[in-house]
Amino acid sequence: MPNAILEFHMDSDIMDVSNISGNIWWAGALVVVLTGLYLALDRVQGKSIFSRMRSRRSSAAETPPRSISPEKKPQSSETPNHASVLPPQRREALSKILSGVQDVKEEEVLRHILPMDTNYETCQEQKYTPTGFSVQEVRDLGDFPDYAEFSGVPLPQPYHEFDINKALARLYRPFRWVYHQTMSISKMETDWWIELENTYKQRIAQRKELYAKHGNGVLGYLPGSELACKELMEMVLQNVCARYPQYFSLVDKRIFQNRILGTEQDVKSKHPLEILLDNIPEDFGITLRDDKTGCYILRAGVICSSIGWSINEKMGLPLHLIHKPVPDYKEKMQTSMERFFTKLPTDKPIQRGSWGLEVGQPLWMPKGSPLEIHRTHQSATLQLSDCHLRVDWQTLRRLPLSAAVVFNFKALFTPVTEFRDEPGVPALVAKNMKEGKKNLLEYKGTWHVEHVILPVMEKWAEEQRRNGLVERDWEVGTLDESPYFRRWEEKWHRQQGF
Repeated sequence: MPNAILEFHMDSDIMDVSNISGNIWWAGALVVVLTGLYLALDRVQGKSIFSRMRSRRSSAAETPPRSISPEKKPQSSETPNHASVLPPQRREALSKILSGVQDVKEEEVLRHILPMDTNYETCQEQKYTPTGFSVQEVRDLGDFPDYAEFSGVPLPQPYHEFDINKALARLYRPFRWVYHQTMSISKMETDWWIELENTYKQRIAQRKELYAKHGNGVLGYLPGSELACKELMEMVLQNVCARYPQYFSLVDKRIFQNRILGTEQDVKSKHPLEILLDNIPEDFGITLRDDKTGCYILRAGVICSSIGWSINEKMGLPLHLIHKPVPDYKEKMQTSMERFFTKLPTDKPIQRGSWGLEVGQPLWMPKGSPLEIHRTHQSATLQLSDCHLRVDWQTLRRLPLSAAVVFNFKALFTPVTEFRDEPGVPALVAKNMKEGKKNLLEYKGTWHVEHVILPVMEKWAEEQRRNGLVERDWEVGTLDESPYFRRWEEKWHRQQGF
């Protein structure tokens, strides 16, 4: 999340999209990151789409006002042009909802495309979104239409056994070897798009405090993003109401009831991204298709868990400039990433994870943050108990009506002491620390904890070989269960008491 999407969490596990554009649909795998998913979104922590957009160069925002972030119009001779390419059309779903729907050819959509900076609500001309919906049709659909039908992605199954007070995120360990600029992606698990855990109340309060203090340093939106923001908010609320019916409900498509926080909220009372901020502990970056170039531009988002950057620094930038700080992005990923975004269908969302190692649990750390002091030296007093794995679990999907490509992720923290009984994990961590590509490790920023973590990981790796947790002749490599580890569900259930 860091820097991922927006760098899109394209961390060291930055995705290898060279072969994705043609195979991702059926191979079930991507991702983004907005390069991560760091951009998307592995320290996506922001550096990617999925690489966690965490650009280590981000400026330290000083409590900016809540006004909309100023739009940037970067000029670059390297900006690719995909103006003639549209994403897969979704008009066939419209005939199941509205009557009298007529076919519209892609050529017509391109001739009358809705400009990226134009509000669909006030547009008086016959314009179409990139997925083939006219602005009038979108308005006729009203609030909370059947997004499962429009997107081709079903709503999640109800999770009646879920207890927010005991819930833990799945035990993500997205370590890989060989460790290089590729992105390990897979088909998004629909039931887990929005994954809640027992830190829910704490995270919501923390995120609201960040917004109150830093304004557009964590939340912003540009003209033309109105439909995408509304659509995203409605899709997320539909999702959590279906997944966690014991905790969330929507009354008359207007009042969102949150029984975890004990609140009822009129979804029209605030900007859609603020509604998400108040109720959903995940970050979202919204990119829209530039009608002049066909490239995707960051136009809105709420990012409260980035490392090294803040969203107002990335607002209005295209993917290749968002990912500029990502090692090897231009040489290895830019062309494929641009192509991937232009063709991503609505019914093929993807997921991936990026990782980092931290002192404590830093959620939002823009450049200049006092927390950066930990990264400047190797403390002689640092204890293993102070060190945490940070995983930015990311997803990337296209919204059906607006055609926006949305990168979302959440930061999950785990004490590294948990690795001792997890087969193969200590050896993988040690292998990455000792032999990982230097510029990728520098991008991840793991140096400040290596002196404490590495000796212990080596010790535990040998211990696991002695006690048979891994085979003595095992050649260290990506685990078959990645992004998890062998028998992870047993540990996960045990920790939650079932």
